[in-house]
Amino acid sequence: MVFKGIIKRVKDSYNYTTRIEKAHFVFINFIRITLIFAIISAILTQDWWILFITISVFILTFLPFIFEISYKINLPIEFEIITVLFIYSALFLGEVHGYYTYYWWWDVVLHAGSALALGFVGFTIMYILYEGKKIEARPSTVAVFSFCFALAIGALWEIFEFAMDQSFGFNMQKSGLVDTMWDLILDSAGAFIASSLGYLYIKRREVFIISGIMKRFINDNPELFKINKI
Repeated sequence: MVFKGIIKRVKDSYNYTTRIEKAHFVFINFIRITLIFAIISAILTQDWWILFITISVFILTFLPFIFEISYKINLPIEFEIITVLFIYSALFLGEVHGYYTYYWWWDVVLHAGSALALGFVGFTIMYILYEGKKIEARPSTVAVFSFCFALAIGALWEIFEFAMDQSFGFNMQKSGLVDTMWDLILDSAGAFIASSLGYLYIKRREVFIISGIMKRFINDNPELFKINKI
């Protein structure tokens, strides 16, 4: 059932109408094509570890689709792009191609960007409950949850890195404790920015970038908010 849903979702992506939908279609498929070539290369060179990582990344690029089908929700296109980009950049470019070693700022950009995205995800979850009258909360409470949600996911990622280093001899944490602490600091900064923007959106309804994304999200998921499309 999930597999059929994924196939349908991929076919539907050909019916793009807006500029961002076109960009989403081109970007996602470009990523997958590069991964397919990498998979073929790994098979030819018999590099089974790279093959395993690359196949895993390829499968994970369908994660937003699976989430949408499983929970019957239409995610913002920006969220899908950021999710796939993070997975591709962190695991394929970062670990397989060594970008963490070649570019000192690679880890910084990934953590800051992912924290912003996760903070927005946390805000969206709370906003659905808030606007759907399922919870009674102040805008500041919604912002605090958004911040904590992003930071919690960041902490889980650090645990994942530690587990990979200890179990498979990776070097995802680089300088150990120092790297972990800077990552968490970056996570905190990104989460704070995202939660602050979410707070301003609830108070003013007009905030740079967020307003457009939220409007489309509400229009695509009116049943979550029990309101008419806007």
